[in-house]
Amino acid sequence: MIFENIAAFILTCLFGYLVGSVPFGLVLTRLAGLPDIRKIGSGNIGATNVLRTGRKDLALLTVIFDAGKAGLVALLFQDIYHSEFLGLVAGTMAIIGHNFPIWLNFKGGKGVASTLGLMVFMTPITGWLTAGTWVAMAFFKKYSSLSALTALTLAPIYALFFNSSTAAWFYLGLTVLSFYRHRGNIQRLIDGTETKIHLKKETPSKITKISPKKNIKRNGRRK
Repeated sequence: MIFENIAAFILTCLFGYLVGSVPFGLVLTRLAGLPDIRKIGSGNIGATNVLRTGRKDLALLTVIFDAGKAGLVALLFQDIYHSEFLGLVAGTMAIIGHNFPIWLNFKGGKGVASTLGLMVFMTPITGWLTAGTWVAMAFFKKYSSLSALTALTLAPIYALFFNSSTAAWFYLGLTVLSFYRHRGNIQRLIDGTETKIHLKKETPSKITKISPKKNIKRNGRRK
């Protein structure tokens, strides 16, 4: 029995990670003949950076696929083993795979869509409340990073009220991971240099890759 439980856990982790490692944002933009999105904007493979190409359709598809890969793999393993815990493990590993994909030398996205997907599929009330918080913040503040961090900070609280302490602990861990992955964005928010959400294609002068070091003032001039 112990061996079977360990084997189930290892299989869940590996399968979840490999599914999560598929970089849909990069795949979709490459198939559409667009430049490598890792060389524009934030350098991220997620939907926000895909949106910077001006292709709202591809950005939407990226959200759907990134959310779906974490949510569906979580449901799959929950149904296979009849375990909420292993479902959450599978979804969490998919998010880790998205953040650190083996196919891209462990340089991936920030996992916001995948995290929301896990929440919506596994804990619908918490998931939709968290997604709604993101939408509200994005509408009023226009910062994707700030919206994500605010929404994910509230997610464990939502889960504690509407779901289970198990889900709340998983979501707390994912929130910490998201803050770590957004550390550059947090610094830019503090500096006032964070890029806002744009629905139109950015001009070449605005689409260059963001580098925090270039935002440092030297000799009274901004480089």
